Order: sequence, then C-alpha cells, then structure tokens
Amino acid sequence: MTDIPEGKDETLGDVLRQRGISRRSFLKFCATTASMMALPPSMIPTIAHALERAKKPSVIWLSFQECTGCTESLTRAHSVTIENLIFDSISLDYHHTLQAASGHAAEEARMAAMEENYGKYLLVVDGSIPLGNPGYSTIAGISNYDMLMETAKGAAAIISVGTCAAYGGIPHAKPNPTGAVSVGEIIKDKPIINVPGCPPIPVVITGVLTHFLTFGTIPELDHIGRPKVFYGQSIHDRCYRRTFYDKGQFAETFDDEGARKGWCLYKLGCKGPTTYNACATTKWNNGTSFPIESGHPCLGCSEPEFWDGGGFYKALSMPTEDISKTVIYTAAGAVAAGVAIGAIQKGRKNSAVASHSKTTIDDLEK
Repeated sequence: MTDIPEGKDETLGDVLRQRGISRRSFLKFCATTASMMALPPSMIPTIAHALERAKKPSVIWLSFQECTGCTESLTRAHSVTIENLIFDSISLDYHHTLQAASGHAAEEARMAAMEENYGKYLLVVDGSIPLGNPGYSTIAGISNYDMLMETAKGAAAIISVGTCAAYGGIPHAKPNPTGAVSVGEIIKDKPIINVPGCPPIPVVITGVLTHFLTFGTIPELDHIGRPKVFYGQSIHDRCYRRTFYDKGQFAETFDDEGARKGWCLYKLGCKGPTTYNACATTKWNNGTSFPIESGHPCLGCSEPEFWDGGGFYKALSMPTEDISKTVIYTAAGAVAAGVAIGAIQKGRKNSAVASHSKTTIDDLEK
C-alpha cells in the first residue's frame, strides 16, 4: 500500500518513457490527436507539454447492465499502442472486470478512491441503469442506481461509454423489461460526455481522456452530449461508397455484382445516413477496416433507440414506424431516394451538419 501514493505522483511522461516510447513516437501520437480533435498543428506542442506533465488521474469505472463489449473494445488491441498505454497509465482504481480485488476489498478500493480524490476523479460508466426493480442488477448488494448516485457525487466529470450508458442501449429496447435508463436521465448536476457505440471505437474513448488530460475540460459536445470532433458528421458523408450512392448504384443482395464491386449498401439497410460516428475515418483494428468496408451495412449503433429503428436489413426508405417526414426515410424507393438525396440542396446539408440536425422534406420544399 505504501507504493500507491508514490506511483500516483508519476506523470504520464514518466510512464511512457519507462515503457520505451520514443520522443518521435510520442509527438506523432500528439499530432494524430490534434488532427482527430480538429486542432491546428500549432497545438501539437501544447498537447505534448500537457500530457507529459499530467498526473495520473483517478478513474472509477462502473459497469451496470452491459455485455463487457466496451471494455473488450478498449483492451483487445491488435498491438500495444500509445492509446493503450495512456489508458493503462491512468489510475484505474475500480473496474469490475479488470481489478484483481473482489468482494469487500473491491468496494473498499472504490470508497478509498472516492475519498482521496473527491471532486477530482473521473467516473466512467458503461451499461444502463435499471429502475424497474433494484434487484435486476446489483453489485456487492448495492443497486446500480444507488452506486451511481453515491459515486457520481464526488466526480469531476462522467464519461458514459457505450450506447447503453449513453442512451439506454439494448436493455432499453422495447419493451424495456428492466426499466433501463441512461446515465444522463439520472445525473443532472455533473458534466457528462456520451461516447456511444456498441461498442465505441477505442481511440474515441482514449481521445476523450486525452482531451481531459490536456485541457482539464470536456470537449465540445453536440445536442445529445457526444464530442463533436468524433460525432460531428454522419458515416454516410464520410463513407468511401458515397459516390455510388450519389450515382444510384446499390447492391441488391450480399452476393450480387454490386456487392462485389463495392456499391452502396443503402438498399441492404445501411443506417449510415442517420448515424454520426467516426467509423468511416478512424476505423477499427488499428485503422484496418469498418463494417461497411467489410461488406456489411451500418447498424446505427451510436444513435439513440437504434435497436428499435426497424429491421437492420430494411432500407431506410421502407420504415416500420411513422417517420415519413425525414428525408432519409422517404417512401419514394431506395434508388430514387438515393439519387435525390445525394443531389438535393447540398448547401443545406452543410448547415444541417453544423447544427447536427436532420434535414426534413419540409426543409427541402421551402
């Protein structure tokens, strides 16, 4: 125990040097981070300076109604990266899956971290919170709701990792038997950063942590609490198959000529036009690929209510609910809609992106 305070006095720069990270590699990471956060190159030295001197922040990670996919996403890296090392270098004082302690020792660690770092620690939550019955999900005999309220009280900020924590996710899907809700529906007096995805992209999670370590503040958020630098544009607008969409060239089945040629997956149910995330640019597995590049349509997993948005393989022009006022759900037919949407009012699209709102048929008819 006597070694713990000493370790916590280490800076992130100390830890990275101990792990053999060169100055060149570190600056390359800072440059990539600046680019991801839409910052000018002049900010690279600022990021490097801040990260090198940043003390290891205390982080308490609570897992509620979830599948552990968010933790797997972050820890199952193809190779050791600086992103992993930054995550490893925080003082992760409590995490159900990763901690060695269990039972009373685990809860004592959580309480000690809360007391020693009151008002300074980051609270990371993955999983939704059941309100229907406290017994649906408990930890050490404590309901998820009570543990969240107790731990959030002394947090500097909260990061809701994954769609379940951000918007309720799959547990919230109809008929929502556990009464699942998001963190933001319960906590109203703390800054909350939503990092949705099922699961989220690892570098997006570490990017948010890097922003907090660098600037001591949360990044600029959109209207539903997501960092704009990662969720500011739709997957559709940044998809390499967008040109086929604009030409009205769509794959009809997963094994037809269009699919083999890499045509747009809109008619196979792709939710890219309504989904805001960095998948198309950041990608997965060290930038190797993302679902659309692998030949599968986007499921829209970073959006609220994605599980109740209709069949995954039904085109957006064939809705299962009354959503006909949104242009991307028009009943005109997939091909006609694809060509029309790609060509109509491109100037209006930019303003919609800026405000992160959907363009409706009423807007286009004005």
